[in-house]
Amino acid sequence: MIKLKSRREIDIIRRAGRILAEALKLCENVAQPGMTTAEIDRQVAALIVERGGIPAFKGYRGFPGNCCISINEQLVHGIPGSRRLEEGDLVSVDIGVKLESYYSDAAVSFGVGKVSKEAEKLMVVTRKSLEKAIAVLKNGVRLSEIGRAIQHHVESHGFSVVRQFVGHGVGRELWEEPQIPNFWDDGASTPADRTLKTGAVIAIEPMVNAGDYTVKTLADKWTVVTTDGRLCAHYEHTLAITDEGCEVLTKL
Repeated sequence: MIKLKSRREIDIIRRAGRILAEALKLCENVAQPGMTTAEIDRQVAALIVERGGIPAFKGYRGFPGNCCISINEQLVHGIPGSRRLEEGDLVSVDIGVKLESYYSDAAVSFGVGKVSKEAEKLMVVTRKSLEKAIAVLKNGVRLSEIGRAIQHHVESHGFSVVRQFVGHGVGRELWEEPQIPNFWDDGASTPADRTLKTGAVIAIEPMVNAGDYTVKTLADKWTVVTTDGRLCAHYEHTLAITDEGCEVLTKL
């Protein structure tokens, strides 16, 4: 069941989203060659707590970090640690914030210093695919419309959409119904084509690979990487469906 949110609930998620947006901007501002991912993680946690929130990923299903920091061929769920950023790295940061029993969830990819042309194009295309999805959001939108908007844009630029991970509802739980694929086909592997109504709060998060769309999980049981070792990017916003369209809740 898709849980529709009241104005009060959306307001809390919006406030959580602003904290999260500030944390993502912090990551982009402080990331530089030589900095460890653990240091970025510590700064993210400090900012969230200072603003009155709780780092939602810490301990979630046993995850050890405050946020997920993934580099180059790492798609999602990278564990912060002793790894130092290098010039030209493509970094994806995924953060969750809990505030007054409600969650927000968002992610961004960015380069450390000067990145390759492929990395730059990959980030631009992935970010734009999220914008394409946001453009179709409105009361009555179907999941298939969202998936097709993302997939068409990504594949038209020669990249591939990851199938193994999808977007989701957000609210009193970090993950709620429905699952929101970033692709769409009419096969059995695609979830039911559900309709979103005013009051639905969702996280849309296209994950895009430069090469093949397949991924695998490393021995740490968290870090997901591209199977071909090529670059990947990840963008995400938490959004509320409105009568007029939608509102992005994870922005400053």
